[in-house]
Amino acid sequence: MKKRLFLLTAIMLILLSFAGCQKKDQVVQIAHKDYTEQRITGQMIAVYLESKGFKTEVSELSGTLLCYTALRQGDVDVYAEFTGSAYGAIFDQTEILGVQETYDYVKDRCEKEHGITWLKPLGWNNTFILAMRAEDAAEKGITNVSTLVPYAADYVIGCDDEFIIRTDGLPGLKIAYEGLSFKQEIPMDQGLTYAALRNGDLDVISAYSTDGRIAKYDLVTLTDDKNFFPPYFVTPIVRMDYAEKNPEIIAALNDLGGRWTDEDMQRYNLMVDEGADAREIATLMLRDVGLID
Repeated sequence: MKKRLFLLTAIMLILLSFAGCQKKDQVVQIAHKDYTEQRITGQMIAVYLESKGFKTEVSELSGTLLCYTALRQGDVDVYAEFTGSAYGAIFDQTEILGVQETYDYVKDRCEKEHGITWLKPLGWNNTFILAMRAEDAAEKGITNVSTLVPYAADYVIGCDDEFIIRTDGLPGLKIAYEGLSFKQEIPMDQGLTYAALRNGDLDVISAYSTDGRIAKYDLVTLTDDKNFFPPYFVTPIVRMDYAEKNPEIIAALNDLGGRWTDEDMQRYNLMVDEGADAREIATLMLRDVGLID
């Protein structure tokens, strides 16, 4: 009897060990969108999971809806989404809520409607802003979006492909600020808008509050004086069934919560925009907060 009990115990330990090895052998599929900050964030998630013994594969997709659809369909396991992007682009909401209320709203609807849950926000709020050349804004006395309205008809604005069509982007902004209408609206890669603005090809651009090029290029950001833009706190999201089957991965992802500020991301983003490798900067991010050696 004792021999049989010993044998069963040994078998159970072997099976548990094998199961653990299988989990570590699985490849965590990580996606990110197609611009600097998202590339850094995707690599940061990968580097940290790899430090915990998991294998990863990182894929670049384009915007919110493509990434979200890939997650729902099981083509990817995790990506970092913005609370405001889900609120506006996925659920088509325009009423401005507070930071926690926005998070609770998207988490609740994602879980109930799509089987997707939100983990701990990473810390920074990468909200949309409008930016101009400092000398132009000073000459016209433009300090916020309302004071831009009288001059907008003479200005060309450059925006990324999503901002120009999303309800939480330019279309909604034009409704919130009555009379806001630009001479021309040009969709273009976000990274190219800064050079076009500096060269005079654009007069206004949409930008992200964590972009380090704003200070570097002596741009001014216009206050959203009607509080149109919702909060955009970046947060890893996963399918609920995946989270249930992979608690170790979820615990590791939650280790990342609340670690970085807007100012931190301005610095990291600028490094990559000036030529540094996104994975190297992602590794630096983790070292700076003591998560890896």
